[in-house]
Amino acid sequence: MALSFPASGLRLHSLITKRGELEASLARVDVLPPAPNEVIVRIEASPINPSDLGLLFGPADMSTARQTGTDEQPSITADVPQAAMAAIAGRLDQPLPVGNEGAGMVVAAGNSAAAQALLGRTVAIVGGAMYAQYRTANAEDCLVLPAGATAADGASCFINPLTALGMVETMRREGHRALVHTAAASNLGQMLNRICLKDEIGLVNIVRSAAQEAMLRAQGALYVCNSAAPSFNDDLTQALVTTGATLAFDAVGGGALAGRILFCMEAAINHRPATYSRYGSAIHKQVYIYGGLDPGPTEFSRSFGMAYGIGGWLVFPFLTKIGPDQSQKLKERVAAELKTTFVSHYAREISLPEAVQLHNIAVYNKRATGEKYLINPNKR
Repeated sequence: MALSFPASGLRLHSLITKRGELEASLARVDVLPPAPNEVIVRIEASPINPSDLGLLFGPADMSTARQTGTDEQPSITADVPQAAMAAIAGRLDQPLPVGNEGAGMVVAAGNSAAAQALLGRTVAIVGGAMYAQYRTANAEDCLVLPAGATAADGASCFINPLTALGMVETMRREGHRALVHTAAASNLGQMLNRICLKDEIGLVNIVRSAAQEAMLRAQGALYVCNSAAPSFNDDLTQALVTTGATLAFDAVGGGALAGRILFCMEAAINHRPATYSRYGSAIHKQVYIYGGLDPGPTEFSRSFGMAYGIGGWLVFPFLTKIGPDQSQKLKERVAAELKTTFVSHYAREISLPEAVQLHNIAVYNKRATGEKYLINPNKR
């Protein structure tokens, strides 16, 4: 049994040429019948995450972007700085499909029992190439959404929820008792706040405006520090004294914020020092950078002793590390709390052609809190 699906569909590609030009365009690709354990999903919702933008536009100078293509299949071109070309040599002249995650209805299934059981169900999937009208996936990679959940409800089932849960699990596995999170007013940050409130975990939220601070406090956040406030260092230190947080996840990356967090952690530890040491406290302080909202250099002064670490953290390597059984438990929690703990909010739903229109790119590429866009590839 199969529902209807066409012979081909539109998919968004990103290409950077050897001559130093980005081309983001819609291509028509074949939709082939599924293999025995495969399903075809009609994608109805796929979020635009910062990680998606990193692939979609790469290091292109978007101030040079020009509208090209047709009304039905618009495209854009933009210049890529010559200094950035060496770092992306592996992707040159290759049209890469974009979109990490998405959700929609299974419209065709292979003849295996697992695949047939998904026919007509609304599922979420992850794995790239989601900015497409149709996506083929293995049956075991599909997360069936709860009854009554829409594709939009499940579009962000993986990246943000599993990242937030992964942060908490990392805290537990590395022996920390509380954590710090930057860009905390984002969809991911709000999820993490709800997780920590529900699980009774100390969380220090770092935001960039008084409005974001007020929003999180209205959602029950206990510790919110505004990095733009003159009292930020004192406020953060006091929150760290109270919570005992010695682990931070930084979505910003560039600038001095990671170093300021480590400085305040050391100050909080020394609030009640056991013994003085010119090498600083012996308690390990860790900042993981998992995002790049600021693409500039990470700057810090070593004013926080010698027991510290700054490193990178990504959700999919973490899931690989903890193994399939533990990963599945996290996914099951996401499905069970889809409309509560892991609810996502979007500023606007756009079609695939609208995703490559310059006036829309100017908004969603700012990566601003409250301006997250959702692509519906089958929107008419």
